[in-house]
Amino acid sequence: MASVLSYESLVHAVAGAVGSVTAMTVFFPLDTARLRLQVDEKRKSKTTHAVLLEIIKEEGLLAPYRGWFPVISSLCCSNFVYFYTFNSLKAVWVKGQHSSTGKDLVVGFVAGVVNVLLTTPLWVVNTRLKLQGAKFRNEDIIPTNYKGIIDAFHQIIRDEGVLALWNGTFPSLLLVFNPAIQFMFYEGLKRQLLKKRMKLSSLDVFIIGAIAKAIATTVTYPMQTVQSILRFGRHRLNPENRTLGSLRNVLYLLHQRVKRFGIMGLYKGLEAKLLQTVLTAALMFLVYEKLTAATFTVMGLKSTHKH
Repeated sequence: MASVLSYESLVHAVAGAVGSVTAMTVFFPLDTARLRLQVDEKRKSKTTHAVLLEIIKEEGLLAPYRGWFPVISSLCCSNFVYFYTFNSLKAVWVKGQHSSTGKDLVVGFVAGVVNVLLTTPLWVVNTRLKLQGAKFRNEDIIPTNYKGIIDAFHQIIRDEGVLALWNGTFPSLLLVFNPAIQFMFYEGLKRQLLKKRMKLSSLDVFIIGAIAKAIATTVTYPMQTVQSILRFGRHRLNPENRTLGSLRNVLYLLHQRVKRFGIMGLYKGLEAKLLQTVLTAALMFLVYEKLTAATFTVMGLKSTHKH
């Protein structure tokens, strides 16, 4: 039990959370652009900067940062849940033996599933708050009027039932494979590089990390689009079939999207997502490394985790 509640896990969890908050804040407008491109299909402008300029022009300078607080709070909760579950499971399961890639993958997957089930309601509220007050091109979107996180929970439960908070859970569970795909490519690329040289520099690690992340994001992006649409849940879409998030619905949405916009319709906003993901990962990694190192130095501790 001590290993589950160790001070070191806490330092890593906090550093991870601070890192991701910093990175998310810096690149938040990219996420805003991506979400608009995914949900508002009638938007003509295709490129990220065009969408951002439009949003600023129509909705004010701070519009790209709309919904920042709920996103950041959800991100902190989400990272904390993920990190804590991951470390606790690992501590219990590995128990002093050497951890293998397979075990890491399983633990990561289970932590991901626990995380999705616990934090999906936060992300549903998030998506809605982020799109609140947006000038949509699509007339089929029903606008919302929430005063904040608590009010959003209250209204969604009152008007759409408790289960609406878990909209998009199914694609989210499928997206738990995203880190697994990333991990697989990361390890593979690392092995290839290590054949050629003795050890990897920070730049090497960053580049293969970025490539692995980009591949994983591209592969799973259509699911992310469906997930955003389901979480938003404000399209006047198949009213008789309210269970948003079943496999049938996911396939229906994918099919609709391809029928209207061709295969590329599944990838609307991918450019913004890739930019944001890669840059965020880099900055988060940097802040995380520096913070853990600094904390352990201040505390006079030697980190037992060798990075």
